[in-house]
Amino acid sequence: MRIGILTGGGDVPGLNPAIKSAVERMLEAGHEVVGIRRGWAGLLNYDLDEEGSRQKWTLPLDMQTVRTIDRTGGTFLHTSRTNPGNLKPKDVPAFLRSGTTFGTGLLDRYDFTPHVLSVLKALGLEGLIAIGGDDTLSYALRLHNEGLPIVAIPKTMDNDVRGTDYCIGFSTAITRSVEFIHNLRTCAGSHERVAVVELFGRNSGETSLVASYLADTDRCLISEVPFDIYRVCDFLKRDKDKSPSNYCMVTISEGARQQGAGTLERGEEDAYGHRKLGGIGDYVAEMVKKLTGENTIYQNVAYLMRSGAPDVVDLMVGRNYGTLAADLILSGKFGRMVGLSKGAYTHVPLTEVGGGSRPVDVEELYDAQNYRPRVKAVDRKPMFLY
Repeated sequence: MRIGILTGGGDVPGLNPAIKSAVERMLEAGHEVVGIRRGWAGLLNYDLDEEGSRQKWTLPLDMQTVRTIDRTGGTFLHTSRTNPGNLKPKDVPAFLRSGTTFGTGLLDRYDFTPHVLSVLKALGLEGLIAIGGDDTLSYALRLHNEGLPIVAIPKTMDNDVRGTDYCIGFSTAITRSVEFIHNLRTCAGSHERVAVVELFGRNSGETSLVASYLADTDRCLISEVPFDIYRVCDFLKRDKDKSPSNYCMVTISEGARQQGAGTLERGEEDAYGHRKLGGIGDYVAEMVKKLTGENTIYQNVAYLMRSGAPDVVDLMVGRNYGTLAADLILSGKFGRMVGLSKGAYTHVPLTEVGGGSRPVDVEELYDAQNYRPRVKAVDRKPMFLY
């Protein structure tokens, strides 16, 4: 049997360990593994009539190729945010623009899924492991519905994929965030300022919530609960005045928004309908200075959250997710997504990802009146609370 493996969406630590363990499992069973370069873009841009396409967009994976990849973060197969089922005209590869043999169009979007399926057939792939978050796996679900034998591995530092308690990348992102928050205390305390730390998190505020919970910041703003900037500034002023070191800290999700306002976005929509976020923390810092007169520090941790090698949790989960995904393929169980539930490795129908990203359970984990984490009960909660 020959199977393919790819990574899509934002990179996170833990992807390479998942790739390595899946490849090792398949090779030990006597099968062949082909890496698809640059996620779904690799299959979209593969020109069946170009001799060099196979070398450009795929990579044969053997024991020697994957031997050391688990020691580093990111994905050595590279990644993209491509959605072959929803392409703008300018994103259609040149060799596909001349005709409509494979693509179908609706207004200004084109669907080249038939081409992707033709490429998979030409490569002789009898199964595919797709590693990604909501967006990447939503297209994996599309291919599953088209009849492709597929298994999914969830990854995202937002930890918001439905059907699993844990996604690869979350633990390392929180570890990085807590470390940077604590490091920033020396600057905030020395200059007696209000520190605003902005963290990734588009639809889910779990990174802001858990980082605040573990680093014990004074306040925490999340994507799920619009905030009143006047109340936030009042809280932070009081927090700073009460501090023996005369400083305070607040974390904020990049997807957080002020009451009555929209999310701060910029640039064009990507293939999944998302525009770039960022800057809400800068806005909050400016408003704190304007409304309270206090000097501020604004720090957007951003890509540093997802940089570097995986911590031991993502190393462990990444390896085990890869092994479980390979085992599902070897046993002929397709249309599944691996995951963790109540501390045990498991797998669920891939259709679970069709419900969109999973939000923070505000009632159980957040004090929406005081903008703080509030864990009502730990008993029976998953390790990372939800």
